[in-house]
Amino acid sequence: MVTQNQVERLEQIFETLDQRPAGKKCAAMQGLIEEGQEAVSAKGDRNVRDAAIIGAAQKVEHYEIASYGTARTHAEILGQKETANLLQQTLDEEGEADKKLTKLAETLINQQAAESAGGSAGRSRKGGSK
Repeated sequence: MVTQNQVERLEQIFETLDQRPAGKKCAAMQGLIEEGQEAVSAKGDRNVRDAAIIGAAQKVEHYEIASYGTARTHAEILGQKETANLLQQTLDEEGEADKKLTKLAETLINQQAAESAGGSAGRSRKGGSK
């Protein structure tokens, strides 16, 4: 639903500016998505994979935050107050998503990943000393 609202705001912005949106593939975002897909399909400990997925998701959020922030600032400079307000709404949503991912990582996932990694390393060392 959040994404749909963001799309609707973008459509409203284009309509207000009497412009047609034109899609262009973003190589940077494509790279971030591919990195996330690699994390999803990675073999190994589930907890470590979950931490990698959250990290990849946060990279996407940070890219979106930078992009919407830049667009909002340009709209402000151009005197497009309504456009700037609409972009700020999306920027706020992206910031909230990033905060949720950070909280999840810091309070649960990263700790589980560290314990899993530490447990595996500990077993390897014990097994190697025999």
